[in-house]
Amino acid sequence: MIETESFSRQEENVAKVVRDFLLSKNIELNLSGHNTWAKSRHFDGSKPTILLNSHIDTVKPASTYTLDPFKAQIIEGRLHGLGSNDAGGPLVSLIMAFVHFYDQENLPFNLILAATAEEEVSGANGIASLIPELGKVDLAIVGEPTLMDMAIAEKGLIVIDCEAKGVSGHAAREEGVNAIYKALDEIEKLRKLEFKESEVFGPIKKTVTLIESGTQHNVVPDSCKFVIDVRTTDAYSNQEVVDILQKELDVEVKPRSLRLNSSGISPDHPIVKRGESLGMKKYGSPTLSDQALMPYTSIKIGPGDSARSHTADEFIYVDEIEKGIELYIKLLDGLGIK
Repeated sequence: MIETESFSRQEENVAKVVRDFLLSKNIELNLSGHNTWAKSRHFDGSKPTILLNSHIDTVKPASTYTLDPFKAQIIEGRLHGLGSNDAGGPLVSLIMAFVHFYDQENLPFNLILAATAEEEVSGANGIASLIPELGKVDLAIVGEPTLMDMAIAEKGLIVIDCEAKGVSGHAAREEGVNAIYKALDEIEKLRKLEFKESEVFGPIKKTVTLIESGTQHNVVPDSCKFVIDVRTTDAYSNQEVVDILQKELDVEVKPRSLRLNSSGISPDHPIVKRGESLGMKKYGSPTLSDQALMPYTSIKIGPGDSARSHTADEFIYVDEIEKGIELYIKLLDGLGIK
């Protein structure tokens, strides 16, 4: 997989690598675009279903790589290469756990494996396009690098375009209404605005990241546009956050999308309790994954470290993958869900 280029929306070749491996294990596949999914052999619609999902796409390599990003190299126990940590290690570990259970009869649940595209861009042709095909899912395990701890909640994201409107005039005279000053007032109001806090994440994080205004030095600007990056929590839906901002701010507030909501699972869910019994810690994740696009209960677990994702000379320890396979199997073995 590492040695096969797999940028988002260009995953056809790496999808073939995954499919060829699964076919070599005599697993019956379903194909949809660059997505591949399979059901456990003795699938029984009367039982609960667990989805095992991770992604096959990668970001483009950082310019500061010193190693070849498309060459898999093991150096002092570290497997280097683009996508090794995010999310090749988690995907391979989930695949091997699925292979382990694939032929087993009398499992208390069904398994679906989905190796999906476009995660890095939250694309429409990734997991979102598969959801209608997968049918009822009672629990999803999303494979991302978490050091095999349990991300029981994940922040959502809203990118919001705002515009403060004024009245143009000559800068040398007392004319017009300066849209920059109006925007500054509203940005200060945003900084002081307090939301209800999440027990897992604390406060919502809201950051103005871009600002644009003016045409020339002697014209009072009649428009000032700025962008807010909002990292939402389980305390609100994305729509509720936008509704509050539209009410509180005297500017035009337009979200680009509302679909990347915060997601998570109850700390009392059987899989969380099972993980704790295996020594796995629980935490809230600040980073987005395909969980944000899933309409069902989900948890994020995988080998590797999120801090290594998207970095130059990306790597995952080989023994992290081995332990990941082992822990996924232990986590599922005997798990009881309804």
